Amino acid sequence: MDIQARIQLAMEHHFKEVLVAGTPPTLKAAMLHAVFPGGARIRPQLCTAVAMVCGEDSPLLTDAGAVALELMHCASLVHDDMPAFDNAALRRGQTTVHAEFSEPIALLTGDALIVMAYQVLLSLRGKQPQCAGYAERLLEMMAIVSEGVGAPRGIVAGQAWECETKVDLWQYQRAKTGALFSASTAMGAVAAGANPAAWHVLGESLGDAYQIADDIRDVIGHIDLIGKPVGQDAEHGRPSAAQALGLEGANAQFKHLIDTAAKSVPNCVGRDLLRAMIFKESERLVPQQAYQDYLKNQQSSQVSTV
Repeated sequence: MDIQARIQLAMEHHFKEVLVAGTPPTLKAAMLHAVFPGGARIRPQLCTAVAMVCGEDSPLLTDAGAVALELMHCASLVHDDMPAFDNAALRRGQTTVHAEFSEPIALLTGDALIVMAYQVLLSLRGKQPQCAGYAERLLEMMAIVSEGVGAPRGIVAGQAWECETKVDLWQYQRAKTGALFSASTAMGAVAAGANPAAWHVLGESLGDAYQIADDIRDVIGHIDLIGKPVGQDAEHGRPSAAQALGLEGANAQFKHLIDTAAKSVPNCVGRDLLRAMIFKESERLVPQQAYQDYLKNQQSSQVSTV
């Protein structure tokens, strides 16, 4: 079974366990809408891949960690799309939760997904331990996801920086996107009983690369490419790497971060496969042909106006 299929099964399993009879039907529908069908699921993929190359000995811990990370990510997207922030109509190529179900339901959906992430991890209490240090690993995983989401450096803090009048771009982006990537590599390592510190550079570099890629695609992309409205950074006056470094500078920094991430993968079984996954994902994030086409179109437009 490939990683994507494994994650899908784990997501479906935990939703069936949590959304039992008695759940308000509209809330249930909105939660399902927010999570299925998913995007690239790169955070749970990263968690699972790291656990596997670290000699995974407890699939239960790995799967729960992967699901919890994706639920936290989806919750942040639901809240980010709401009128109080981006007021976006599309996400992952479909109607956003507030546009489909109402703003109050969207607020509750994001909250419910955050709580569900902890419900998933806590559902492992009392399970037959599959490995040494099972309880300790579970507790550390809960601490990791909490740090990746809350203040002072998690995704909630990243969203809050958008409400400030003065923002340090890298602090903002490290919190908004990087924190959950660092949590993903750490979660996978801990689930397998490995040292998470060895995977810190990978998570941090990928997190920074993903945010820069998002900034680049916000400039060069179109809805069919990224599944959400473009031009949001400029419209909302948000800090952006494309603005701070220029588009070409941002693309160069993106490539540098991807190289750093790939080189940081520790020596382990599956190292080459993990590195190949990183480079493949980088092309999905910033298709270089689309980037070059955009630059050519910009140059042509400038020439025609002279």
